[in-house]
Amino acid sequence: MNPYESIAAASPEEARAALQVRRRRIFYRLVGIFTVLLVLCVTVGFFYGRHWTRQALHDALPQLDGSISVSGLSAPVTVQRDAHGVPHLRASSLDDLVMAQGYVTAQDRLWQMDALRRHAAGNLAEILGASLIPHDRAQRTLQIRAAADRALATLPPDQLHLLERYAAGVNASIATQSAHLPLEFRLLRYEPAPWTPRDSLLIGLVMFQDLTNSFPTQLNREALTALLPSHLVGDLYPVDSWRDHPPAQPTVDLTAPQQDIPDVPLDESQTKLRKPSLPTANLDDLLALQETLKNPVCEGCFAGSNDWVISGAHTVTGKPLLSNDMHLAHNVPGIWYQADLEAPTASGELHVAGVSLPGVPFIIVGHNAHVAWGFTNLGAEVQDVYIEHTRGSGDTMEYQSSDNTWHPVIHQREVIRVKGAKDVLLDVPATQHGGVTTPIVSGMFPSEKRSLSLRWTIYDPQNITPSFYAINTATDGASLVSAFSTFGGPAQNVVYADDQGHIGYHAVGKIPIRGNIATPSPISPVPSDALDATQEWVGTIPYDQLPRASDPPNGILATANSRVTADDYPYPITLNWAAPYRNERIWKVLTARAIETKDKLTADDMLALQTDVYSDVDHVIAQRLAYAIDHTTKPEFTTDKVAAKRLRQAADLLRDWNGNVDADAAAPAIVVATRATLWPLLLDPQLKSQPEMKSDLQPGAHRTGAALYTWGNKAYAEEWLIMHTPSRWLPPAYPTWDDLLTAAVSKALTDDHAPIDLAKWRYGQFRPSDIEHPIYSQSPLLQRVLGVPTSPGLQPQSGDDVTVKQVGRNFGPSERFTADLSDLDHSTLNLVLGESSNPLSAWFMDQWPAWYHGTTFPLPFSRSAVDAATTHTLTLTP
Repeated sequence: MNPYESIAAASPEEARAALQVRRRRIFYRLVGIFTVLLVLCVTVGFFYGRHWTRQALHDALPQLDGSISVSGLSAPVTVQRDAHGVPHLRASSLDDLVMAQGYVTAQDRLWQMDALRRHAAGNLAEILGASLIPHDRAQRTLQIRAAADRALATLPPDQLHLLERYAAGVNASIATQSAHLPLEFRLLRYEPAPWTPRDSLLIGLVMFQDLTNSFPTQLNREALTALLPSHLVGDLYPVDSWRDHPPAQPTVDLTAPQQDIPDVPLDESQTKLRKPSLPTANLDDLLALQETLKNPVCEGCFAGSNDWVISGAHTVTGKPLLSNDMHLAHNVPGIWYQADLEAPTASGELHVAGVSLPGVPFIIVGHNAHVAWGFTNLGAEVQDVYIEHTRGSGDTMEYQSSDNTWHPVIHQREVIRVKGAKDVLLDVPATQHGGVTTPIVSGMFPSEKRSLSLRWTIYDPQNITPSFYAINTATDGASLVSAFSTFGGPAQNVVYADDQGHIGYHAVGKIPIRGNIATPSPISPVPSDALDATQEWVGTIPYDQLPRASDPPNGILATANSRVTADDYPYPITLNWAAPYRNERIWKVLTARAIETKDKLTADDMLALQTDVYSDVDHVIAQRLAYAIDHTTKPEFTTDKVAAKRLRQAADLLRDWNGNVDADAAAPAIVVATRATLWPLLLDPQLKSQPEMKSDLQPGAHRTGAALYTWGNKAYAEEWLIMHTPSRWLPPAYPTWDDLLTAAVSKALTDDHAPIDLAKWRYGQFRPSDIEHPIYSQSPLLQRVLGVPTSPGLQPQSGDDVTVKQVGRNFGPSERFTADLSDLDHSTLNLVLGESSNPLSAWFMDQWPAWYHGTTFPLPFSRSAVDAATTHTLTLTP
């Protein structure tokens, strides 16, 4: 009898029950079969996806040996790759060399180049979707692309020609790669547009923006000034300090202990720190813009660098040593691309090696056969925000000029393409100042009622100078300085050394003079009235009057973004210098070794200083915090046995600490966490007491006010407050500063989840490095499918925002370079990750261990050294 016959013979109730059992069994079998099929499909899909992505990565690897025909070359170009994939290009003409540089750079960095030009132009939403609309809207409002177009229209023919040759090389590389584009293009399902000279200008403007975009700080300062009692504001914005050491200043004794930290010095601009008569930008808007622009990239970080040069009198070889490490945001791949370029020119020969900016021809930092140079960001104030007087709206809107006449507002129409969504239409109104278009940026702040325009040196096309040819072909220090005389920006500190033994420093870039050429006006720290003649730009600081020095008697020059002007310098450059601690430490170490102990220094000594993690200010603050804990009288810190024991352990760790911000130490974690916690404890009580703050923000949102305090010299203001303990800053809840500082330590330990046994806390795990790929890191599944490392990931690291090795979570030295003028083959250079952007390449992250552990590599330069280091040779043929 089959099952259905037995069911038929049973009672109706039994039959129904048996049928339900039978159906359940069938259902479970089907579910099981479906589950097996699903698992099988997922497994097959996973391995197919891995095979496909691996194959795509493999196919995208560039050809390294043999020959490739490249239309447009006039003669063969040799590309020799060394053990780290660094291309050494030898061409028979400058045109061929520049074209070959574009070709080879695109072999390794094509998607990065495309992403950079899209970032500058505000075209990222077109490939990444609606989440990038705020970014693109900001870039379009700032008119980066329009600035590039204006500059392109006025470029000298020789510079335009070089950009065209570079673009021809990039486009030839795109054609070669068309059948196997880098994986990012294939995942995002688009193809790169042809490269143009404008794209090279856009990428140069990316660096300009990263290093000079200070207008959010002006608006933040304005908002914070409006909310704080006026007698407190000056303490927050110091313009210099007793720790400063401008490079041209006579030698000072930086080793002597400082018993008393002088008062925070003010400048004339502090008289402008009044409560604004007009409403300020909404705090939420300011913080949203700060996030969109990623400014600052990390708390306390200053997009800048270290550089120094010492004369042959202090070196083992008798010739100068020059070192430079530029501090920027970390990405995968890194911002720099190493190269060695060689070709005859009409006036001699170009042979230069160092780091280039992908998408831009020539070498940005490095050396040629005669001279070496390095950069740090000067931090010059090249942006001003004006409060415009307007009337009307839309197409009838007008603005008032300084001669009291009214002019139609200029309208720039922008269309933002959005992947998977409708286009976004944007109208960017603009005024003019000094004949230069200044966009109205109020649209970046939805609640802003004023018309705020932005003046920026990039809006004058004469300030965009894309060619480093004259710099790369300088024959000595003097000709290098001359070559930089036409450099428009971003304004930089340049140190240099040549093979004749000369060393020097010169500030470079176009820096506005405001008000009057003969007696310049102070820089306004907040937006100024558009009709205020004292804030109109009337010229730029003459090149030969910028800060400079050559062959100083002490044989040492150094900069690290802090103040470079002497007290009597006549031209205001900026109010917002970086904190002085890195620069001070560099000077102390070099003068102690070279002058006091008469040591003869080597390239190894330079690397040791580049990776130095001693922090004098953290050390000083640690001692002060230990003292505070010892002397607190607050009951919650003395009667609670558990809390008291933990604080006593913290005090012991702090007082015994040597000041080195080591990854495996506990004390620096306590100090850095406490420093961050202290600011809300100081600012929040003041902000809570202001009526404007209460009405402006939702409950609890007052904490965001502290986030508006973005100042380069913030760490020095912090040190001054901690060491001076002014009563005007003491919150009512704390009887003494010892109690306040102890509370900051206690809160930091709690908020940052410090272990019960503080000796087990590790600074490196508390403040790790986290470098991620912009596409691969967005999907854990994609990373698993790829099955190869796409970034270093979270790694413990030493150093903080005030150590010579200045680091943040995704910020730090973007390269480390030392030029040895006695033998250029002994020069060293390493990147953070590597030359390639392809995770399957041997050169994707091969330089990371050296960067992470503080070692480096030689940069071969002579023909014999390059030939000896060559691992692959490719010939580009016409």
